[in-house]
Amino acid sequence: MGFRFNSMILSFVLVTLLYPYDQAAAATYNVVNFGAKADGKTNSAKAFLSAWAAACAGSSPATVYAPPGRYLLGNAITFSNCKNHAVTFRIDATVVAPADYGVIGNAANWIEFKDVTGVSVLGGVLDGQGTGLWACKNSGKHCPSGATTLGLTGSNNILISGLTSLNSQMFHIVINGCKNVKLQGVRVSASGNSPNTDGIHVQLSSGVTIVDTKIKTGDDCISIGPGAANLWMENIACGPGHGISIGSLGKDIKEEGVQNVTVTTATFTGTQNGVRIKSWARASNGFARDILFQHIVMVNVQNPIFIDQHYCPNNNNCPDQASGVKISDVTYQDIHGTSATEVAVKFDCSSKNPCSRIKLQDVKLTYKNKVAEASCANADGTTAGSIQPASCL
Repeated sequence: MGFRFNSMILSFVLVTLLYPYDQAAAATYNVVNFGAKADGKTNSAKAFLSAWAAACAGSSPATVYAPPGRYLLGNAITFSNCKNHAVTFRIDATVVAPADYGVIGNAANWIEFKDVTGVSVLGGVLDGQGTGLWACKNSGKHCPSGATTLGLTGSNNILISGLTSLNSQMFHIVINGCKNVKLQGVRVSASGNSPNTDGIHVQLSSGVTIVDTKIKTGDDCISIGPGAANLWMENIACGPGHGISIGSLGKDIKEEGVQNVTVTTATFTGTQNGVRIKSWARASNGFARDILFQHIVMVNVQNPIFIDQHYCPNNNNCPDQASGVKISDVTYQDIHGTSATEVAVKFDCSSKNPCSRIKLQDVKLTYKNKVAEASCANADGTTAGSIQPASCL
């Protein structure tokens, strides 16, 4: 009896001592308790910001929670000023943008996490309601440029898991000036004719990992801009869309380069491009090097393997110029499938800075059940294993 009594006292003391910690560890700030309405009509932006502020006030792990329903964030919103480095946004809901694209159409981002550390966003659907703006753009009218659905800016140690982005006005997710960001199980969905709706864009960032992600959109599934380094992309499904693009690079004379990029285990279905590197046809000190594309399946892709160093939209400020971007040490390994055009491999490199140390290994691409073609200009490299179409390097 005495032993049981003493054990009970000891248990009570332990629970009492640990309870404050457990309570802090489990601190959850439900947006509904801060005034959010799950009706899809009431602007809940202030409620989301208030819940965020409460979670950020301490230093112990905290969760901002959006329970099932539809929540309107009726204006551009920035989550910042957070001293807590362990905040989780758990979204069991759909968050919708204003139906009137003009409300946020001139904002850089609809939802932004800026200058934060250790934030996780788990689940949720972000509906940018961008169809009206796409129609405006496709009609040739004067329209706002459109807001990115989710912007990660100047932030470190970020996890985005199980998130779905629908019908973004412009880019779906932009990672800008960040370190150590992981996207896993992300879904992106927009019409194949939606303009400028890149799925995931990475620039001026390092240590970015994108895994187990499916992207259907009207522009690049993943685009990689200047200053991106140490990127890993694995188990990616892309299509419709414009493929995975490094670039466009070299828009500016002074520009940070791209290096150490891996794309492995990816499938491209009906896309405009497969794996592409593109640069402006004008002077620049930019570069792209140490790139690996491996274990890739192409299904009816227009340009499965493509380097384009003559990018010059509307022939403005770059006709008859040569790209200054230096492309080197690019490996294409174990790439198979079908091309929608006769030329399945095209290396259209700069006459001033030819592509160097390009490597093709175990590549087999066909066109209408026949051997496809390869085209090279100003490109140097080597091959290994079986290569179809025959190498032009």
